[in-house]
Amino acid sequence: MKAEALHSFLEEKYRQYNNSAFIDSDPVSIPHLFSEQGDIEISAFLTATISWGQRVSILKNASTLMQLMDNAPLQFVKSFERSDLGPFKKFKHRTFNGDDCIFFLNSLQHIYKTHGSLESAFRFNKKDNDCLKTGIISARNLFFSIPHQKRVSKHFADPGRGSAAKRINMFLRWMVRKDSKGVDLGIWKSLSPSALHCPLDVHSGRVARKLGLLKRHQDDWLAVEELTASLRKFDPKDPVKYDYALFGLGVFEKF
Repeated sequence: MKAEALHSFLEEKYRQYNNSAFIDSDPVSIPHLFSEQGDIEISAFLTATISWGQRVSILKNASTLMQLMDNAPLQFVKSFERSDLGPFKKFKHRTFNGDDCIFFLNSLQHIYKTHGSLESAFRFNKKDNDCLKTGIISARNLFFSIPHQKRVSKHFADPGRGSAAKRINMFLRWMVRKDSKGVDLGIWKSLSPSALHCPLDVHSGRVARKLGLLKRHQDDWLAVEELTASLRKFDPKDPVKYDYALFGLGVFEKF
């Protein structure tokens, strides 16, 4: 497909899937339940963390997490005591178990006490050409700066070690992107949408390769950079808007 035709095709699919009807069946519906920044970013981060597998299970388990926090994530994270964490011991989403969940809550509490917000933990430096990657690594280092089991580290991907970091890139898309359609929440101002990287998984990767947007065979960080660079040719200010097109083509249309 020639570049002009491909651009038109991606724009068409982006408009098709980037609309309010998309929200209810997607994990992004969980942070949409809230209006305060702290509630939004905590609910979004925890939801993104467990966003793999069947979407029905993701939504069910993310809703359970919100209920366990009395549907007030920020207040709970800032004020819980050890005795409040007992109910989370039974939580499970695939390989993310109760111990993992309790560590995530403890780490979030540490971040809010020391940095004031989850956004501040990423420490994006707009003068850094690779600020998104270094921001993720910075946040990850802070996240695991308190004592933890080795197993829990797999639930926060590390692009410094080559991971595609699909779920964290999706979380950042939710936090940073904002347009008139209202799917992404766009509450963070410390990073420009132009710096975002496209979430990459088996579905979007397959579609991207069929469309000639991605040549690399592995779904790793180098592939994320290659795909994002291809998408920036069509919209340098908002390249990850085409994630909607790739996702819709892969998941709904089996392209």
